Amino acid sequence: MVCGGFTCSKNALCSLNVVYMLVGLLLIGVAAWGKGFGIVSSIHIIGGVIAVGFFLLLIAIVGLIGAVHHHQVMLFFYMVILFIVFLFQFGVSCSCLAMNPGQQKVVLNSTWGIMSNETRQNLETELDCCGLFNNTENHAQFEADSSICTASCKPTCPSCGKKMLDHASEALRILGGVGLFFSFTEILGVWLAMRYRNQKDPRANPSAFL
Repeated sequence: MVCGGFTCSKNALCSLNVVYMLVGLLLIGVAAWGKGFGIVSSIHIIGGVIAVGFFLLLIAIVGLIGAVHHHQVMLFFYMVILFIVFLFQFGVSCSCLAMNPGQQKVVLNSTWGIMSNETRQNLETELDCCGLFNNTENHAQFEADSSICTASCKPTCPSCGKKMLDHASEALRILGGVGLFFSFTEILGVWLAMRYRNQKDPRANPSAFL
C-alpha cells in the first residue's frame, strides 16, 4: 500500500490525533500540578490552561473516532474546527513574532491592570521585584503595588516591568515559533482529514458513495 493510500492516510490521521491528545492531557496535568504545588494560585490562569487542554483533547477524540470509523460527519466538523483553530493560532503566533517593545509595554500594562492583587504578589515574589513601571503615568499604581509587595528584595526592588521587558522579546519569539509550528501541524491535520474523507475504504462496498 502506497503512502497516499487509504490505510496510510488513516494511520497518519490517527497518529496526529494521538499526539494532540497527549498535548491536551499534558496541559491539564501541568495546570493541576501548578495549582497543587502552589506555583500558580490564580484560578483564571489555571482555568484557562485546563480549558485549552480540554478543548484540544475533545477535538483530538472527535478526529480519532472519525478516522477509525471513517465517519464523514465527524471528519467534516473536525476539519472545520481545526481550520478555525489554525487561523486563530497562526494570527496570534505572527502577532507575537511581530510585536515591538512599545507594543509589549502596552500589553504588560493591560495585563497587569486585570490581575488580582494575589496574582501580582505571586509574580513579584517569583521575579523578586515590585510594581510594574515606575514612571509618571503609572506612579500612583506603582506606589500602591510597592506598599503591599512581599518580595525579598525590598526596599530596593527593581520594577517588574523592566525585568519582564528584558526577556519579553525572547519569550515572544519562542512562543510565536512554537505556535507557528503547531499551527502548521493543524493545517496538516485538515489536509489529511480532507484527503481521507474522499478516499474509499477498500474493505467496504466499492460501489458505495463516501
